[in-house]
Amino acid sequence: MGVETRAAIFRNLNTPQLVEQSLARGEGKLAKDGPLVVSTGKHTGRSAQDKFMVRDAETESSVWWGKINKPMSPEAFANLKADFLAALEDKDALFVQDLYGGSQPAHRVNVHVINELAWHSLFIRTMLVRPDAAELASFDPEYTIIDLPSFRADPERHGCRSETVIAVNISEKLILIGGTEYAGEMKKSVFGVLNYLLPAKGVMPMHCSANIGPRGDTAVFFGLSGTGKTTLSADASRTLIGDDEHGWSDSAVFNFEGGCYAKMIRLSEEAEPEIFATTRRFGTVLENVVMDDTTRELDLDDNSLAENTRGAYPIDFIPNASDENMGPVPHNVVMLTADAFGVLPPIARLTPEQAMYHFLSGYTAKVAGTEIGVTEPEATFSTCFGAPFMPRHPSVYGNLLKERIARGGVNCWLVNTGWTGGKYGVGSRMPIKATRALLNAALDGSLNDAEFRTDPNFGFDVPVSVPGVDTAILDPRGTWDDEAEYDATALKLVELFVENFRQFADAVDAEVVDAGPRQRETA
Repeated sequence: MGVETRAAIFRNLNTPQLVEQSLARGEGKLAKDGPLVVSTGKHTGRSAQDKFMVRDAETESSVWWGKINKPMSPEAFANLKADFLAALEDKDALFVQDLYGGSQPAHRVNVHVINELAWHSLFIRTMLVRPDAAELASFDPEYTIIDLPSFRADPERHGCRSETVIAVNISEKLILIGGTEYAGEMKKSVFGVLNYLLPAKGVMPMHCSANIGPRGDTAVFFGLSGTGKTTLSADASRTLIGDDEHGWSDSAVFNFEGGCYAKMIRLSEEAEPEIFATTRRFGTVLENVVMDDTTRELDLDDNSLAENTRGAYPIDFIPNASDENMGPVPHNVVMLTADAFGVLPPIARLTPEQAMYHFLSGYTAKVAGTEIGVTEPEATFSTCFGAPFMPRHPSVYGNLLKERIARGGVNCWLVNTGWTGGKYGVGSRMPIKATRALLNAALDGSLNDAEFRTDPNFGFDVPVSVPGVDTAILDPRGTWDDEAEYDATALKLVELFVENFRQFADAVDAEVVDAGPRQRETA
């Protein structure tokens, strides 16, 4: 789109150029080993309550309107757009990137991104797919993002909630982001667009990580933030496709991105060596990570700036990353949950109907202390393991998943990376070595030969023993000191699942409803 401005335009600068600009403009500092360290100010995560979609003839009947997809009128968006364009006129510099959202050429979108911060331009260049020189020469933008952290929205004039706004207009192919320095809003907005467009083409968009085994077997890992998507997909024995968002077409699983966006808080070199190594690379952007101003040493354990410290780095910083950001259609689907109630087993095998049930449920749990007022484990249900980024009705994505699972004979697993031996505060976090061992057995096929029992609360299959894994943790009830308390907690969790799923009951087959814990409420 044409923009009138007196600003100097810096178009498609590369990583060193953008780092230089960021340092010269005082936007960040270099750490000892080369990464750029920046602060996102008061917004250290997404502003979910400040995101809107324009409700018009295009989106009226195709978007799942509600708490997640909140409407903005075309008139309010027109005011917002006019004020954004006016704000651009007075900038001294603007940084522009032309990028792809999506690695498979048939299913990607061309994105034109305009930033007032150099480090934001570096971030989005790192996170999306970078065209080569020949592609840039003929690049034809489809969607435009304008990201102005200095902009302050007016709720009355702009039809929003606060001075922060993320507004998506599908008809005009324009995304406006203002009042927040959190760079992740840009990439998540691109995901939202792809999650809207791809189902109409029969392509399944997924909030997941993905990798490929040595036999060419692709695995996808669904999961909400903090459940281990990035950690478990960065396995040295497998080839990484990507860590956050993918499409599942008839011929491939393809990454929406060209980079990774990993949590850095309390990152361990021993447990996550591939990701840890990126904190010592030039080209990595570290958000809200604490650094000693004199020595420039990082303290990844310090959460004084934010619990949600993040690192953005090119995917090829992971040694075993796919050159094409693509792989074959999946052989295994893994759904990750961090169960802070300590009820779910570390791994369970799912039928296609159970897989759709748990996909639509999208369960994980918040732990005490993560948010003001959370003093006990609290269930969180985010449908499709990514509700904030899913514009269409969840059944659209659920039916696509069920169809593709059935078509490909895909193995489905539910993996609990949360607590064992009791709920949060009593038990302990599931050992990552045990999780990796169980996943490896699932992905190499050997777990299918194990003896299984039927979980009395959820009805899925749970292995009785797996070589190299402490048998005790496979039966969560036996790890609790008080088994009666386990039973009461399990019943509570079952009731939460049943209550949450009522919203989907009329949109799915009866077999899917029956695949949940409904029939075992009094187990």
